[in-house]
Amino acid sequence: MEKTVEVLKSATIRFAGDSGDGMQIAGTRFTETSAFFGNDLNTFPDYPAEIRAPAGTLFGVSGFQIQFSSSDVYTPGDEPDVLIAMNPAALKVNIKGLKPHGTIIANEDAFSEKNLKLAGYDTNPLEDESLTGYKLIKVPITRATNNAVQELGLNAKDSNRCKNFYALGITYWLYDRPLEITMQWLEEKFKKNPVIADANIKALKAGYYFGETAEIFTTRYKVKPANLPKGTYRNITGNHAAAMGILAASLKSGLPLFLGSYPITPASDILHDLSSFKNFGVKTFQAEDEIAAICAAIGASFGGSLALTSTSGPGMALKQEAIGLAVMVELPLVIADIQRGGPSTGLPTKTEQADLFQSILGRNGECPVPVVAASSPADCFMMMFEAARIACRFMTPVIFLSDGYIANGAEPWKIPHENELPKIQGEFRTEKEGYYPYMRDEFLARPWVKPGTPGLEHRIGGLEKQNITGNVSYDPLNHEFMVKLRAEKVKNVENYIPLAEVDGDTEGELLILGWGSTYGSITTARERLISKGYNVSRLHLKYLNPFQKNLGEILSKFKKVLIPELNLGQLRHLIRAEFLVDAVGLNKIQGLPFKASEIERKVIELLEK
Repeated sequence: MEKTVEVLKSATIRFAGDSGDGMQIAGTRFTETSAFFGNDLNTFPDYPAEIRAPAGTLFGVSGFQIQFSSSDVYTPGDEPDVLIAMNPAALKVNIKGLKPHGTIIANEDAFSEKNLKLAGYDTNPLEDESLTGYKLIKVPITRATNNAVQELGLNAKDSNRCKNFYALGITYWLYDRPLEITMQWLEEKFKKNPVIADANIKALKAGYYFGETAEIFTTRYKVKPANLPKGTYRNITGNHAAAMGILAASLKSGLPLFLGSYPITPASDILHDLSSFKNFGVKTFQAEDEIAAICAAIGASFGGSLALTSTSGPGMALKQEAIGLAVMVELPLVIADIQRGGPSTGLPTKTEQADLFQSILGRNGECPVPVVAASSPADCFMMMFEAARIACRFMTPVIFLSDGYIANGAEPWKIPHENELPKIQGEFRTEKEGYYPYMRDEFLARPWVKPGTPGLEHRIGGLEKQNITGNVSYDPLNHEFMVKLRAEKVKNVENYIPLAEVDGDTEGELLILGWGSTYGSITTARERLISKGYNVSRLHLKYLNPFQKNLGEILSKFKKVLIPELNLGQLRHLIRAEFLVDAVGLNKIQGLPFKASEIERKVIELLEK
C-alpha cells in the first residue's frame, strides 16, 4: 500500500525495555545515525542502578530518549512522540510520559501472562482498550527476529538478543534514516564474530522492511538536516567531551596529563576514555580508593603534571581533606565531580545537582576553591579546559561540575581549532636567584617548581605555611594573613573570566537564573514563553565560585528572579546570601532532569500573580 510522508520540524523517540534488551545500544545507534544525517539532537539515557535487575520487573526497565530536529534543540524532549515498548514493564513505566495520542510500538510477543504479572497488570493492555488514547501498533518483534536470523543457526538466546536491532530497523524506516552507518558499526564491532554481526544486520533489515510492507504503518516521517554553523562536527557525550577537554589542555600547555581515579557511576567513562590516549602521553591510575586517587593526583601535580581526579558525590566527600591539602600547598589540580542523586550511595544512575554546597563549602577550615560547571554535553569540553586554565594560572585546585544527565547525554559538537583555544600556563621556575616557595606574582600565584630543581628545594605539606618562606608556622597573625591571602587569590579569578551576559532584556519583570544541566530546559522554556508573548530574560552561570563580578548588578535590575535547580535550592541560598536577592526556587529531586514545560508553567504562575 502507498504510504504518506509527513515532514516534521522535530521528533522524540523513547526506546524502553528490560535491562538486557539492548535499549541503550539501540538509542545510541539511532543517535549516531541522526548525527551523521545532520540533525541537531539531544539524548537522555535512563537505566537502573542494578547490574542485572530481574527480567520483566519495573525496576529493571532501561530507557533511552532522543529528540532530533531540523533546527536547534536543547533537551531530549518533554514527551516522546513514539514509545518502543519491548515488554509490559517498559510500557507501564513509560506510558505516563508519552505524548497524548502518541504512538506505541509494542513487542506483543513479550506480553505473556508471566510478564504481565511481573509488571502488575491484571489484564493485557494491548487487548483491554486501556490504550485507546494512543496509536497502538502491535508487532511480533521476538518471533520476527527469530525468523530473520533462523538460517544462521544461532541458539535461542543469541537470536533473541538481536530484537533490539529489529526494533531499531522499524524506527529507521519510520523516520527515513539510512541503515548503512549502523551496518558498518556492526561489522566493525563484531569483526571477530561475523555471524553475530550478520544476525543483527538481518534483524535490522527485517525491521526496516517490515515498516515498508506492513499495512499497519500508513505514514512515515522526515526530519530534515539542521542548518548548523559550518565546521567539522562529531556526536559526543558529556563524559567524553570532558576527557577531550582536559586532553586538549594538556596538549595546549605542554604538560603531561595524569588522572588518578577510582571507578564510580557516572564518572567512570572519563577514566575509560583517557586510558585510551597513551599515544598522547596520558597516564591513568585506577587507585584502590578515592583518597588514594586524589593524593596520587596531587603528587603528580607536584611532579610537574597537569593532574586530574574524577569522581561523583560520595567520592567527593572522601576527597575533601586532600582537596584541603592541595589548597594549602597551592598546586594546580582539577577535580571533576559528575553529580548524582544522594545522600550516601543514593541514586547512582540518576541525575541531581546535588554537590554545589559540597564543592563551595565542603572542607574544614577556610578553604576556598574555584568552581565551574558545564551546561551541556558539548560544553563539558570547554569548561574542563577552563578548569585546567584557572588551576594552572592561579596555582589552585579547581572543581569541575557536571552531572549524570549531561555526562551520559549526547549532542553534536563543533570541533574547535587549536588556535581557538586560549593559552594555558605551563611554565616552571628554574631561576634560583631571589626564589622563595610562597612568593607571589600578580595573580597571587606561587611559583611552580619541579622537585629536584637545584637550589629550589622547598617544603610542602598540610601544616600552615609561613608567608613567603613556606616554613611551618603556628603564628596566629600569619595564619590569619595566609587564610585571607588564599581567599583573595580565589576572589581574583573573577578578573580572569568573562562577564555574565543576559539572553534578552538586561532589566525587566523576570530573570530565569540557572546553572549546570538545567540550561537546555530553561532555554527551551524561554523560547516557548517568548513565542506566547511573555518578556522573559535568561542568565546561565558557568562560574560558581567566584561569581562573575557583574552578577549582582544584573540581578538588581529584575523584579523577580527564578532559579530552577535539581536540588532543594543550593544556588538560591548562595544568591540570597551574596546579593540579598529574594530569589524564587523551582526545585526537583526525582533523579530526572526538568521538563521545559515545568519551568514554563512556573514562570507563567509568577508573572500572572
